[in-house]
Amino acid sequence: MTVEISDSRLTNSLADGCGEILKGVRNGGLLRGLALGDAGDEAAQEWISRVLEQHRPKDGVLSEEAADDLSRLKKDRVWIIDPLDGTKEFATGRQDWAVHIALVENGTPIHAAVGMPDMGVTFKSSDVRAVTGPLSKKFVVSRNRPPKVADYVAEKMSFETVGVGSAGAKAIHVLLGDYDGYIHAGGQYEWDQAAPVGVALAAGLHCSRLDGSPIKFNNEDTFIPDLLICRPELAEEILEHAAAYAEANGGY
Repeated sequence: MTVEISDSRLTNSLADGCGEILKGVRNGGLLRGLALGDAGDEAAQEWISRVLEQHRPKDGVLSEEAADDLSRLKKDRVWIIDPLDGTKEFATGRQDWAVHIALVENGTPIHAAVGMPDMGVTFKSSDVRAVTGPLSKKFVVSRNRPPKVADYVAEKMSFETVGVGSAGAKAIHVLLGDYDGYIHAGGQYEWDQAAPVGVALAAGLHCSRLDGSPIKFNNEDTFIPDLLICRPELAEEILEHAAAYAEANGGY
C-alpha cells in the first residue's frame, strides 16, 4: 500500500533525494567528465521516474532526461523536471549546479523546489522569501552565453553583469539578494525554467518573458526564448530597456 504524501512534500522530497543521489554518484572520484555527468543524469532520472510512478501515476511528466511522448498535453497536472541542471558544472567540481522539480497545473507552477546540493539546501516554494535590502547593482547572466541585451540593460541602469552556471543557481542568487535580476536570452527549455520560476514567484520576485508576458508551461514546443527574474521594483525599468534593445536590434 502506497503511503499518501502531499504534493508539496513530494516535490521537496524529490529535490532532496535527487541531490543526495547525485552527490553519491560523484563521491569517490571514480568517474570524471562526461561519464560522471551521464551517470548522474541517468541515476537521478531513474529514481524520480520510479517515485512518480508509485505516488502520482496519473500525472504527466516532462523531463530533460526522458522521452516526451506528449501524453502530458492531455493532463492538467504535469511534473516538469531537470534532475541535473548544470551537468558541466557538476562534472567539473563546481558548486553552481542544481536540481529542478516543479508540479505545474494548467500551465502554472503550484509547487516547486530548486535543490542546491553543494550548498546543502533546497529552496522550496512552500517556505521561501526573497531577501530585501540594498541593491547589489548586479545582474546575473549565463556564464557560457551572456546575452547582449543584459549588457545593454546593465549599462543603462549603471549595473554590472556576472556569469554563473545553472539556471536554478542564477535564480537562487537573485532570491538571496546576491544579484538584483537574472536576464536570459538565447533560449532555454521548460525544465530549465519551471522550478526556478515557481520558487521565485513564491518568494515574491517578478518572473516573465523579456517582453513582460507571463510564462506558461506544458506546451507542445518546450522551447522558451528568454526570461527575466528580478526584484519587483526593478521590473518595469528592466523591461523598458529590454524593449528598446529589441526595437533597435530586431529582437533580443
